Amino acid sequence: MTPVYIGYFFKVEPLQPASDILIAELGELGFDSFVETEEGIEAYIIKDQHQEALVKEVSILENENFKISYTIQEFEQVNWNEEWEKNFSPILVDDVCQVRAPFHPKKETEYDIVIEPKMSFGTGHHATTHMMIQHILKDDMREKSVLDMGCGTGVLAILASMKGATPVEAIDIDNWCYLNTLENVERNNCSTIKVEEGEASLLPGRSYDIIIANINRNILLNDLPVYTDCLTENGEIYLSGFYEEDLPIITEKCESLGLKLDNHLVRENWVAVKFVK
Repeated sequence: MTPVYIGYFFKVEPLQPASDILIAELGELGFDSFVETEEGIEAYIIKDQHQEALVKEVSILENENFKISYTIQEFEQVNWNEEWEKNFSPILVDDVCQVRAPFHPKKETEYDIVIEPKMSFGTGHHATTHMMIQHILKDDMREKSVLDMGCGTGVLAILASMKGATPVEAIDIDNWCYLNTLENVERNNCSTIKVEEGEASLLPGRSYDIIIANINRNILLNDLPVYTDCLTENGEIYLSGFYEEDLPIITEKCESLGLKLDNHLVRENWVAVKFVK
């Protein structure tokens, strides 16, 4: 029997960070597919799991800092690929790295990454992913062991592998991200990448020259001691997923663990920062 879906079409002003927060809150209610649009997001849930009363109680809808409206539509079937294909355009980072879908034409760039993001975070369109790509492009990854923590689509692990990193590990707590990363790793012929489903509890006893963690402030603050223990001497760690105003508290935590601030990037009030052990 073909499942029936309920689709919510949100208009969001300003788009960020409201769209990210809205996706997170709807995910907790059982919404399992999201499409980012120029006006906001589309969110889908199987009709049998839909409770409109709970959606109305989502906290960000009452937040005075954002203007959010929506319409609802019922679907017999949803073609997820078609939905995100309508809104996913290729990106070019520093004229060196292209991130595109299989149906986009290939450009002559040094690094060409092909992904199908589906529900996973990390297409390069979000400011944090874009800046993390910029950091990786600047760094020498040859023969270095790399961890991509909270890998999403796997795009950062894939780029590290393309730059000569080996071995590379990609970990995400979300099953969909884990499966999507497996697909994208195979799609880009990155055989040196090991993909795992899990969290920081997997890490004790491991060692990395470079750690990439694009997650969020609270998880970073909680897990930074584990990351630091896994870093080799003079190892590098890239952190993102938080705002510019959060940089002091992240820096304070890192310095207390013996990490030294190297540099940081800012894009749309998001930050991507590099520390060295």
